[in-house]
Amino acid sequence: MGRLFGTDGIRGVANRYPITCEIALKTGRAVGLFAKEGGYKTVIIGKDTRISGDMLESALAAGVSSTGIDVFLAGVIPTPGVAYLCSDIKNAGAGIVISASHNPYQDNGIKIFKHGGEKLSEEQENKIEDYILGGDSVPRGNVGKIAVISDSLERYSAFLLSMFPFKKLDKKLKLVIDSSNGAASKIAHMVFNDKLFNVQFIYDSPDGKNINDSCGSQHTQELQRLVVKEKADIGLAFDGDADRFIAVDENGNEITGDRILAVCAKFAKERENLNKNVVVSTIMSNIGLGKTLASLGIDHIKSDVGDRKVLEEMKRSGAVIGGEDSGHMIFLDYHTTGDGMLSALKLLEVMMETGQSLSSLTSVMTVYPQVLMNVEVDESRPDFMKIKIIADTIKAVERKLGDRGRVLIRYSGTQPLLRVMVEGPDQSQVERYCQDICKSIKKTFKRKTGI
Repeated sequence: MGRLFGTDGIRGVANRYPITCEIALKTGRAVGLFAKEGGYKTVIIGKDTRISGDMLESALAAGVSSTGIDVFLAGVIPTPGVAYLCSDIKNAGAGIVISASHNPYQDNGIKIFKHGGEKLSEEQENKIEDYILGGDSVPRGNVGKIAVISDSLERYSAFLLSMFPFKKLDKKLKLVIDSSNGAASKIAHMVFNDKLFNVQFIYDSPDGKNINDSCGSQHTQELQRLVVKEKADIGLAFDGDADRFIAVDENGNEITGDRILAVCAKFAKERENLNKNVVVSTIMSNIGLGKTLASLGIDHIKSDVGDRKVLEEMKRSGAVIGGEDSGHMIFLDYHTTGDGMLSALKLLEVMMETGQSLSSLTSVMTVYPQVLMNVEVDESRPDFMKIKIIADTIKAVERKLGDRGRVLIRYSGTQPLLRVMVEGPDQSQVERYCQDICKSIKKTFKRKTGI
């Protein structure tokens, strides 16, 4: 990746490089130039609820308007909401989202969509990065206006609900929704409204510092407790910018992305809506997903890690369903990017159409025990399969697992780490195998280990 852009935009601690007002100003200017070159007149800016969002929004907006491009401020809105506005507003040449997703409030980030609502390609990111780092010259000439989109949430929620003309049930589904004190906090009330559902909301009172704080898609303990206590049909947990979600079934069990993909793919195939009869997930997906899809007669393609890689493979193969176990799922028949609210509506659609409980639906997939450990290494990044002690240990584990499990080892894209993942039929066995591989790596690199 580039010097600023990581796997999902620019990210870091707010008010420290690169998430500073200075870089935000230059990024806004670069995005304005990018939009202008495409013949567009407007850039949209949205944000989550972090306290640093206003600061960065002001700098980004100033940078964009300095290029003569108008700015539309969408306010607090989920990341996929900005993507939608990029396709709904005719002259929108780009959309900027100020968010660090599931990270703590001290962090923030800048994500960019192009016209039509798709994320930038690596080439386009590099071009914008060259603009940012290429100099301090300010474009001379016309200055753009900065205005507020007063109905951004209404437009986005109407878009979501227009695709799901839910039939009215004799008894409404009972939901508990965790908005992570983030971008879903207001719009969740609009989408999952009391006309359609019996809903209880938690963690929907953002104060700028409580986003993702022991809540949301990465901290579902309170949601699990409440679903059981309230005898709810399902719990929905979004992350800070609501582009992903995790479900909780009526028994309080956490249901992650792989099982949601399996449920939605099975439903789509039965309704003859699974284009090309294929589902895309990443190499990190649980082995149980592949076995389930095979049993359903559905082709399974694995991409590299990251939603952009999933989307690229979906477009190449013609797939309309894809995603990651983290809860980031893409339904290309409905939207151009991963959307937590849309994914939740798709799962609710399956429950309402089939009349089955979530635990019954997810029983289609057996989740294999999976252990992931990180080993600190140096920056040299040698081919670890050419290091005898490591290669021999990996091969020994693979022989023991056979076709009942797998080993996946890869370097981190952002840190000096080797990520070791082992899957198999037995939890204690998988942990032991993973530790054996980590020990062989540490003997070579002689560095500390973090798990």
